[in-house]
Amino acid sequence: MPNQEMLHKNHGFYAAWRAFTERNILERDLIRSVIADSWVRSRSYHINPHTRIIEVKLTDEELSQKLKQYHDFLETVKPFISSLYKLVGSSGLIVRLADAEGYILSSIADEDLVQKHGNLNITPGCCAREDVIGTNAIGTALVIGEAIQVFAAEHYCRQYHGWTSSAAPIRNVKGKVIGILSLTGSHEKVHPHTLGMVVAACEAIENQLKFNSMNRQLMLANQHFHAIMESISDGLISINNEGNITDINLMARKMLNVTEKQVIGNSLSLILAKDSEKKIMNVLETGFGLIEEEIHLKTKTGKTIFCISTITPIKDQINHRVEGIVMTFRELKKVHNLINKIVGAEARFVFEDILGDNTQIIEAKRIGMMAARNNSTVLLQGESGTGKELFAQAIHNSSGRRKGPFIFINCGAIPRELVASELFGYVEGAFTGAKRGGHPGKFELADGGTIFLDEIGDMPLDAQVSLLRVLETREVVRVGGHNVIPVNVRVIAATHKDLKNEVEKGNFRQDLYYRLNVTPIRIPSLRERKEDLKLLIDYFIEKFSKTFYKEIPGISSNFYQVLKSHDWPGNVRELQNVLQQIMNFVNDGEVLGPQHIPSSFSVSKEIHGGKAMKSLLTLDEVERITIMDTLQQLEGNVAKTAKTLGISRSSLYRKLEKYNIRVTQNGTNVL
Repeated sequence: MPNQEMLHKNHGFYAAWRAFTERNILERDLIRSVIADSWVRSRSYHINPHTRIIEVKLTDEELSQKLKQYHDFLETVKPFISSLYKLVGSSGLIVRLADAEGYILSSIADEDLVQKHGNLNITPGCCAREDVIGTNAIGTALVIGEAIQVFAAEHYCRQYHGWTSSAAPIRNVKGKVIGILSLTGSHEKVHPHTLGMVVAACEAIENQLKFNSMNRQLMLANQHFHAIMESISDGLISINNEGNITDINLMARKMLNVTEKQVIGNSLSLILAKDSEKKIMNVLETGFGLIEEEIHLKTKTGKTIFCISTITPIKDQINHRVEGIVMTFRELKKVHNLINKIVGAEARFVFEDILGDNTQIIEAKRIGMMAARNNSTVLLQGESGTGKELFAQAIHNSSGRRKGPFIFINCGAIPRELVASELFGYVEGAFTGAKRGGHPGKFELADGGTIFLDEIGDMPLDAQVSLLRVLETREVVRVGGHNVIPVNVRVIAATHKDLKNEVEKGNFRQDLYYRLNVTPIRIPSLRERKEDLKLLIDYFIEKFSKTFYKEIPGISSNFYQVLKSHDWPGNVRELQNVLQQIMNFVNDGEVLGPQHIPSSFSVSKEIHGGKAMKSLLTLDEVERITIMDTLQQLEGNVAKTAKTLGISRSSLYRKLEKYNIRVTQNGTNVL
């Protein structure tokens, strides 16, 4: 029998041990090299081979900390050492598990055996390292990193000569030794197969550790994926190849007002309108995904949610069969809001930007601020250039919709046949040239905010009918479509026309006029608020000084007087244009005076009729204005101008040079 052969060899082992421990002679021909090397190391550790008490043991607290540290490892190993003990326990063998430092973590043995040999470092907390108790299976296996069986007299300490121990290292998934498993018993019961059992058990434990690690990685990956799904701002739904929902994230659940339990496992038809369901099923059938496609979700209550979606097929990499799809989507309203921010569809002005002390402008601002407190339709009336859009933006920015979009549309600038599609959008195929997937209208883009309909008086009658319906129902239907899209929009309309008069002429619908004229605001023309002219001039001069990097030290009173004499048919817009032109040509550091005003600028006849002469113009200024006006009327003809003014041509040329007047074919320009 194999154990008899090993017992016979023990005589040689013992002889070699005595020679080494008593005479310091190492007879390597009698023992294995691994044992000989271990004896040499044991002597270097100054271990007494004849000692009967070697006890290096952890305190109860230290052992408790160890067991906590190795808790997961112990939970994995316990079933294996229990099974191993069931196989060998009746043979009087002890099953021990040590950590990477050689401390016993677990020991399973017959109680009588433990009581009899408890001083041999076999109980939890004891240390079996080679530098503590010399050559032994656990300690030496830790040093060499391999499985080993240490038989009887191969042990360095004599007190272990009656034992044989088999041990093998346990490595984690990275290959690092994290523990040692051993079987120990009387040398008389030894069998070479004992080491094989230990090695097999260690391999099984290592496989289980790998399996646990893979499971943990999969679990972490799943948790990571779930966390990503739950945290993204888009809705996300996964669907299998049968069209059933397999997963739905937090945002999608919020949008649909459902729980996971209510939708997972159910058909896609539960949450999708029929037209959109066809699109999804087509992706499952063809394997071709969709990007930025409009789809329509439906809630439990039947409400339709319009979304932009990207649908990606999931394919088997081997047979390329579609196994399912992942659908991400965002509510169309949020997409529109994002687009509006990117393209600058935001209001910039507030009521503080509307300058003026005129009673009419103050009253208009007062009504505007009151209108901002509610959602009533506002009708702004005033001549071109008076600042109707400025008022519209200020109302929007003072309202509860300030964080929503501000959409501007000039009803008079859109071709008649495109007004409806611009306002209300269109579906794919609505007309020749219609975009794939359709296009949202201005009302959809303005959802949650304000739409400013400028020049409403120029809107075609057929579009007026559609606009009236939108104002009444707060719903739009795209051109060529059937789906009703709810919109939450505040309407501000503006016109330079007399809409009452347009109603009488039949150019504007009376019912629409009443719908729009809920909060009328009349904005005065600039000629009605001449007292604000100086304030506006100062504002624009300061603004353009910064724009053109020019320092203007002052403005003459005559400069104001000349500008005040103008009727300003273009209102504030014209004033801004004239002052910008002046600032373009004026030199840095110059004081602004009448000579800087463009000759093309028409002055009121009052200045030549004597009434405005009370404004204390200098003689040179009067002469300059007279020369410019005469040249203008005579289309730049110097000879006729000199004759009309009663001076010689050479005198006229000297005066032109003096006043920096340049003669052009159509009149004059200031140099």
